[in-house]
Amino acid sequence: MSEKLKIKLSIANRVYPLTIEASQEEGLRKAAKNIDYMIKQFEQSYSVRDKQDVLAMCALQFASQVEQKSIDKANVNEHVEVKLKELNEILHSHLNS
Repeated sequence: MSEKLKIKLSIANRVYPLTIEASQEEGLRKAAKNIDYMIKQFEQSYSVRDKQDVLAMCALQFASQVEQKSIDKANVNEHVEVKLKELNEILHSHLNS
């Protein structure tokens, strides 16, 4: 059974106690740090003072990054599939000659 850890993460000056798998700790701490950094960037760039608005902007930014990676991956997979089909056709034509 995996070891459970109790940690506290600070996001937007609020502390969130979590019980997590030990393997998740590094990722969660980095994510919290990235969120806080992004909050500061939004507050400086857009003069937004309402934390809810800033957190919504952060959520949108992170969600759009995930969606864009998914789109990019699908495009790469489609390109690879086309190239593999072309290669397969070339191999068949040489094997059948």
